[in-house]
Amino acid sequence: MKLTALHDFIVKPVGDRYNNKITISGSELIINTSLDSFKSVNNIAEVVSTPLFHKTDIKVGDIVIIHHNVFRRFYDIRNNQKNSRAYINEDLYFAQLDQIYLYNQDGKWRSFGDRCFVAPITNTDQFSTQKEQKLIGILKYGNSSLEALKITPGDVVGFTPNSEYDFIINKQRLYCMKSNDIVLKYGHEREATEYNPGWAKSS
Repeated sequence: MKLTALHDFIVKPVGDRYNNKITISGSELIINTSLDSFKSVNNIAEVVSTPLFHKTDIKVGDIVIIHHNVFRRFYDIRNNQKNSRAYINEDLYFAQLDQIYLYNQDGKWRSFGDRCFVAPITNTDQFSTQKEQKLIGILKYGNSSLEALKITPGDVVGFTPNSEYDFIINKQRLYCMKSNDIVLKYGHEREATEYNPGWAKSS
């Protein structure tokens, strides 16, 4: 019997629920052993069914980038292991509309809702120890709200502090944020080079 939710997507993980390993120079390295650490939770899923009461462009079979809490396990106050509220079984999970950030359809990534993705840029300050420039990046995946403001992919933009969340998309580290977090547009003319740490390429 096919499961369908009224307001939520139903998704299944692509791979395991947790991504605890990376490969560096041919060697596998365990980067995390903590069950409840959100940074190692898998956030790539495949859509199994779409919500009955909400019409979107996302289709069954599309790959989506989701919130880390969908697949996450945690410990309760008695130190018992628990699944998230999204859990249906080991293969199926609910995902609310605001828990989906990006979807891949016909080989192309598209942002969902008011989310956008920004690539960090290399810090050119020779006196700084920081490898990436803070609060500035290159827009990679925009949305209709940003397009209305004539902010499009490739533009160098400024964003608000603590608005960015790390995601690895096609072995590139990108920041996910909301449209309202983009506060400046520097344009294409500003010299900028995308910064991608080596560990992201090995993910």
